Amino acid sequence: MKRGDLRELAGSVGVGAWTAFGVLTMTVIGDGRPLYGDEDLLSWCVGHRPDVAVALARGLTATGTGAIPYVLCVLAGIIAGRTVRRRAVAAALCLVCLGAGQAARYGVMALVARPRPAHVEWATHASGWAFPSGHTTTAALTAGLLVIAVHIRALRGGILLALVFGCWGALVGLTRVYLGVHWFTDVVGGWLFAIGWLGLCLCAAAWWLPEGFISSTRDTDQEATEGHAPQDPGRRGRSRPA
Repeated sequence: MKRGDLRELAGSVGVGAWTAFGVLTMTVIGDGRPLYGDEDLLSWCVGHRPDVAVALARGLTATGTGAIPYVLCVLAGIIAGRTVRRRAVAAALCLVCLGAGQAARYGVMALVARPRPAHVEWATHASGWAFPSGHTTTAALTAGLLVIAVHIRALRGGILLALVFGCWGALVGLTRVYLGVHWFTDVVGGWLFAIGWLGLCLCAAAWWLPEGFISSTRDTDQEATEGHAPQDPGRRGRSRPA
């Protein structure tokens, strides 16, 4: 994908996500209560909690916080880069994207100050305000960086890898509702925030980074081959005309 096309796509996706996030945020602030479907979905989750499912949900939700997302961001940088130097730069950029995104999300959460569901519904520990969900945002940002890295390198089986990463990012968010510590609209807000932030970061990367950081290995190799194509064997023995 060309640099200009990538900027346009990332910018369009980011603007769309930010617009939807802004509308949802204003609705959450203006209403002050659980939105339509929040309470019904939470009630269903509370009524369908076998011990095995709760244990699995707790294990999965734990991967959306702490050191794991940062380790996965480093992995995304390693996947995206083609040399040791570029891998280090890409990993650093991924860590900055995640860290800055978490800080921005925390600021929004403090401003909105939406209460969580009643403590009696909780099946795991939680702290802070509800909107947007922190675990959801962190997991979605991390999954998005991994998907982008896979796309940049055009790896074999990349579609399957991207699907695995995307499902992981989505499921972490859903576990927050299942465990009773977030409303579903908190999770939707986390997804939208993550998509908007990734769009902003990818647009900036497409604007400032060298072409090699944002083009796939296959495309780069193909261009190099085309730029250094071997001469026609039939011309090797020909002498220049007098």
